[in-house]
Amino acid sequence: QVQLVESGGGLVQPGGSLRLSCAASGGAFSSYAMAWFRQAPEKEREFVGAIRWTAGSNTYYGDSVKGRFTISRDNAKNTVYLQMNSLKPEDTAVYYCAAGRPIISTIREQRAYYYWGQGTPVTVSS
Repeated sequence: QVQLVESGGGLVQPGGSLRLSCAASGGAFSSYAMAWFRQAPEKEREFVGAIRWTAGSNTYYGDSVKGRFTISRDNAKNTVYLQMNSLKPEDTAVYYCAAGRPIISTIREQRAYYYWGQGTPVTVSS
């Protein structure tokens, strides 16, 4: 059983930056692909980004964050990060970390991930 705990959310002005962290425990972290999803009020959960098993692995992003967000992982620290730059009000959401073993075709799908964190809220507002 893998436990995931997100941190780093908060209030930021438009154009600002935040870095989210997700600390994993209780499992073989390096054997899982890690992803970030987000859910805004009254909207469906949306794929943000994913990274495969090793630190130098391929990364995948949702169209709305491509070029602004960067996902990375440190397997020695059992932690995955989401660096968010050029934040916009529409990035306001609760951000969730997830772990799983998806195949490439499902790496953007929630159903491919077994373990989820409790979420950390991000608000982008002036």
